[in-house]
Amino acid sequence: MSAAGAGATAGPGVAGRPVGRRHHLILDCPDPMAAARFWSAVLGEPVTYADDEFVVVAPDATSSGMAFQLAPGNPAPTWPDPAVPQQAHVDVMVDDLERADAAVLALGARRLAGGDHVYADPAGHPFCLIRRPGWAPPVAP
Repeated sequence: MSAAGAGATAGPGVAGRPVGRRHHLILDCPDPMAAARFWSAVLGEPVTYADDEFVVVAPDATSSGMAFQLAPGNPAPTWPDPAVPQQAHVDVMVDDLERADAAVLALGARRLAGGDHVYADPAGHPFCLIRRPGWAPPVAP
């Protein structure tokens, strides 16, 4: 159990409300379908979306899960050796992209080049804000 184990509470978000909800944990890889097949078998969950560059494994087509994104020539992580760090990012689904943009910047995120609504957390971990998919319930009550 981590230090944030028993008795941990959720972060305050902004004005006591969450900014968004985790959508997918996304792993960069040279062969998204091969990685998805592996994790599909490990987790016993189906591939729920696939194209040439992006594959999702989730309990069903209306649930968040793990995704695998094409990154040609992506070197495998060498953890714990820091020569090649771990490569992953989180997608955060939000009801309102502009409001969420302002909120994450106020919380200490910084914009990254490479697309709209792409950021780094204060430690440098990349994440993306995405418009909430139609199958997901609203983030804010």
